[in-house]
Amino acid sequence: MFVFVCAGCGAELTTPLSQVALPVHTHQSYGNGVQLPVLMRAGTFAVDPEPWGGPWRMWDEIEPGEAEARGIYAPVHALSDATPGAVVIPPGDVRGTCLIPEKRGDACCGLDGADGPNMACEACDSPVATRVDDCSLWQAVRLGLDAVRRVPVDGTHPAPLSWTELAETGEATPLFEPIATWGGRSGANHYWSWSPRWEAAAGHALAHLLVASEGQAVKVPDGVATDVFQRALDALLPATAPKRRAVLAGPELPSPDEDADILLVPVHPRTGRTWTPEDSTASAYLVPLPLGVWLTLVSPPPYLPVPASGRMPRDVLRDDPLPLLPYWPFQADRRTFEHTLVRLPAVRSAWLRAILEGLTRDASAVLV
Repeated sequence: MFVFVCAGCGAELTTPLSQVALPVHTHQSYGNGVQLPVLMRAGTFAVDPEPWGGPWRMWDEIEPGEAEARGIYAPVHALSDATPGAVVIPPGDVRGTCLIPEKRGDACCGLDGADGPNMACEACDSPVATRVDDCSLWQAVRLGLDAVRRVPVDGTHPAPLSWTELAETGEATPLFEPIATWGGRSGANHYWSWSPRWEAAAGHALAHLLVASEGQAVKVPDGVATDVFQRALDALLPATAPKRRAVLAGPELPSPDEDADILLVPVHPRTGRTWTPEDSTASAYLVPLPLGVWLTLVSPPPYLPVPASGRMPRDVLRDDPLPLLPYWPFQADRRTFEHTLVRLPAVRSAWLRAILEGLTRDASAVLV
């Protein structure tokens, strides 16, 4: 475990923290006026390898070859010139800091970090972190790479759980959940929605599925995977035969068929490593999924969140009263999809570039 201290004076700025993988929904912006929860679990931190926040440069200001050197292989609206490597932690694990009032930014409901570091070390007044808690953004504190130091502390350092242990004890991510909004004249409110974490994970996976398709149609497993991936794949890829076949694979699952072209596999929540098969399917394309999302695909809930008509059969599980369900089709998060796709080298191919440019021209398009 580690605590982070001020690089200037050495004052402690956090509680003891353990490192985990950066959540796939870190850069997600969701809805309008929505209160998203805390990004990181208490007692954990992750390192964001990419720059975040201003200053920004437009795409036409980027020198030739510079974007690819930063791992971006297709045009984007703008690139951040901030220092990469920020340490992302829960706001509740911060100690010994104070807000900088003049760094509030242009946020409407909280802090968005647009003006740079907005938290200072109480001991020496040095800017050390940026708090983000504005509407539609996941709440987090980002410690500046150059402003803090990581110091080991005494305590247990348990080894990461094995894949078998994760499959048996991991928590599935619910497909839908209540979303809180900022209170208006009628007070606080909420509505039932597809999970923002699911939508971000689907956007990330969809980019990989497109690359894995090699321009051919793709068939995903029946069930939840069909609801979250198939419509978007059918809309983006040609309806040709034969189709490339995607199957679920991972710990505690039977070995996939040798003719499987694409494997939907989990990512270790602590190490960030993708599960890898050891058999003849090792040549298949691995599509990474957060563990909780993968667990839901492997063991879906006893009911599917879709409307039904007619009388309910006697042997169907039900709740009384019935849970509130989203009233619109699942939509993969477009921003996460584009963020992922432009960072995959395969996007330089003409057919993938055409898909990306088509989405860029239609700013209102959704991935359903």
